[in-house]
Amino acid sequence: MNKTTKKQAPKWFTGQIYTKGDTVTNPFSGESFDLTGLELSIYDFIMGCNMVFATGSNRVNDEMIRDFDKALRWFRNNNSSAYMALLD
Repeated sequence: MNKTTKKQAPKWFTGQIYTKGDTVTNPFSGESFDLTGLELSIYDFIMGCNMVFATGSNRVNDEMIRDFDKALRWFRNNNSSAYMALLD
């Protein structure tokens, strides 16, 4: 995919799609990546799920877990370098 091609949001993703990207830094390694608005939207969804899962909240359900898994797969397939640095 070249830089001028805009990635489409996956159909299953119902969260907010940011119009602008930003730089995200792994707090453990210090490695940073510039993410597009769509990548940042899905990254934030993944991190939000991680926080909800970590609290043991009763809000966690099968659909949330499936969407979390889809988000991880989407990120790994669409920006594997950032996935490895930020999420793996």
